[in-house]
Amino acid sequence: MTDALVRVGVVGVGSIGRHHARILAAAPDAEFVGLFDTDFDRAGRVAEEFGCTAWTSLEGLLGSVDAVTVAVPTPAHAEVGERCLAAGCDIMMEKPLAAGIDDADRLIAAAERAGKLLQVGHVERYNPAVEALLPRVDNPGFIEIHRMGTFVERSLEVDVIADLMIHDIDIVHSLVDAEVTDVRAVGIPVLSNEIDIANARLELSSGCIVNMTASRVSMNRVRKVRIFQPRAYFSVDYSDQSVACYRLQDEDGGRASIAGDPVMVDKGEPLLAELRDFVACVRTRDAVRVDGRAGRRAMATALKIRAALTLAVGS
Repeated sequence: MTDALVRVGVVGVGSIGRHHARILAAAPDAEFVGLFDTDFDRAGRVAEEFGCTAWTSLEGLLGSVDAVTVAVPTPAHAEVGERCLAAGCDIMMEKPLAAGIDDADRLIAAAERAGKLLQVGHVERYNPAVEALLPRVDNPGFIEIHRMGTFVERSLEVDVIADLMIHDIDIVHSLVDAEVTDVRAVGIPVLSNEIDIANARLELSSGCIVNMTASRVSMNRVRKVRIFQPRAYFSVDYSDQSVACYRLQDEDGGRASIAGDPVMVDKGEPLLAELRDFVACVRTRDAVRVDGRAGRRAMATALKIRAALTLAVGS
């Protein structure tokens, strides 16, 4: 496969899957075979937009590709993912990996049995600002994250923790390899039947404290994380793809000062980088950046938050 184009398709072309189709249709190292969606009218519109085939059955698409990206509603992740793996396809599953831990374990086991790649779509791992940040972080003591967005009528089958906060949960685990030892959380539904705004305080076994707020009912869009570690502070804007760094510096005479430490960021589209990396891994058989076990870890923490939050709101 290293010398051939990777034959790839998209399963589910709603708001996220459509962007998968857009990127893969223009990918120079992939042959975009086509797409499948249970909404045949939507599938036809997206296929016409990007000049590809809209398959009338999932099995038809799977029989013609080496790999697929899956962007169906979360409750269907396990069933659709297992069908794709059983057909011999590598898959990139949009986050969260599944609706529950048992379903996540089913997918991980199915991928291992089939010898296929299972990547999870935690796209912020491919944000250039995060990529520039990761090698600079060392034993943080406090992390504060705000992810606020306006209300959009999609992904309402899950709460804001699985919809938005899970991105930041995954980033926390990539910054600090430590277990969650304590969780406190509050949240309420506002415009949907699920929790729309939530705040969580995590304590990690390293001693790091994490404070996260996620909302899908805010007036303005905010995507920011601040990290405090010995002798350094980082402020990251996911949207602007910028990193500000300030460090404590010792000066002559024993005095100390705070100085800026410029961080260069090569800006780009995270989803584009994510899908190109997936296609490259399918070709080379290298390990994916965010595998099923990383996706499961983020899910497990999200479920701990949801459990704590359920007790807090009394639902």
